[in-house]
Amino acid sequence: MTVAADRSAPQMRFPELVAFTAAVMALGALSIDIMLPALGAIGKDMATRGANDVQLVVYAFTIGYGVAQLFFGPLSDRFGRRAVLLGATAGYVLAAALSVFSSSFALLLAARMLQGVCTAAARVAIMASVRDRFSGTRMAEVASASTTIFMAAPILAPAIGQAILLAAEWQMIFAFLLVYGIALGGWAFLRMNETLPEGDRRSLRLGSIFSAFSAFAANRQSLGYTLVTMVLWGAFFAYLGTAQQIYVGAFHIGALFPLAFAAGAIPYGVAALANAMVVRRFGLRRSVHAGIAAIIAISAGHLAAAFAGGESLPVFIISVCATLFALGFVGPNATALAMEPMGKIAGAAASANGFASTTGAALIGVFIGGRFDGATTLVSAGFLAMGAIAFAIAFWTEQGKLFREVPERLEAAP
Repeated sequence: MTVAADRSAPQMRFPELVAFTAAVMALGALSIDIMLPALGAIGKDMATRGANDVQLVVYAFTIGYGVAQLFFGPLSDRFGRRAVLLGATAGYVLAAALSVFSSSFALLLAARMLQGVCTAAARVAIMASVRDRFSGTRMAEVASASTTIFMAAPILAPAIGQAILLAAEWQMIFAFLLVYGIALGGWAFLRMNETLPEGDRRSLRLGSIFSAFSAFAANRQSLGYTLVTMVLWGAFFAYLGTAQQIYVGAFHIGALFPLAFAAGAIPYGVAALANAMVVRRFGLRRSVHAGIAAIIAISAGHLAAAFAGGESLPVFIISVCATLFALGFVGPNATALAMEPMGKIAGAAASANGFASTTGAALIGVFIGGRFDGATTLVSAGFLAMGAIAFAIAFWTEQGKLFREVPERLEAAP
């Protein structure tokens, strides 16, 4: 299904659309991962109370990112995808500038939360725009292709952050993000067309908004696969929040941290690249269910190996790589399944999906990461627990009938 509501604007061809979607989606990963090498320096400069407090630089962003998505979905359904995305990039540039000049840890966290809010608006707008154009398996293919490109962000971002730290203070990392925001906003202004026709725009009346959110929450498939995404990303956020402490503090690898972190991002990107072919062959549900089962098995195996023979850097990295490879078959497919029945309320659905999966994941990450005491097995323990919960949610969602496909249900609306 393809919709083009704004014929006067340039029409992106498929390769540019994928690249643009990837660039917008990368805003979140880039904003988080580029900061990881600088967390120690930020903690020292800002005199945080404890070693774990500096994790708030990550979690403040993710909480703002999650909560704000509730509001921007209805706004994109009312005013269109392009206007929301342009406003989001402008706000992101402002937040990056505030971060550069932050004089206190509290102000930095506020600026990070604003960055998260603006990134949320961009994410909602681009996801709704993609849903305007595509649905079902085709949407998953677009998500996979864009994810493959966007995975360059977590692979390259820590190295970029480390390189900036070698030449300048940590504030210059935010200057880099400022430039990225300006470039993304310029691309959107010049090339993005509106995909929501005037006749399909929804009212901002509270009754209309609540009815859309209620329709999302009442749909077992949409709610279930959103919760699956939430708990697994919660374990992933715990890994993000503790990565610098684990690699630098526990394994003492110093400036090699970006390389170790990138090692985990590469398998995720490989899985995302293969996902489009896997989905066509096996279907969305089988891919998600198999990915969850693999995460459980890998995490349990790592914990058993660590307790039996002791932890080591190679064993830890292998476990992370395998886990993130399996996660690459869950993320885009679970999102596609959650959005599949929501064609008539794509903006509100993207909001609800993003709010629940991201805010809930951030809170889970805070809970798990706050218990870090130097034991690197915390990461696998988190993935094991969240994987088991995700499997139970999938079991409930599919009413006990896992690893099977059903015909796509493309539309559901209040």
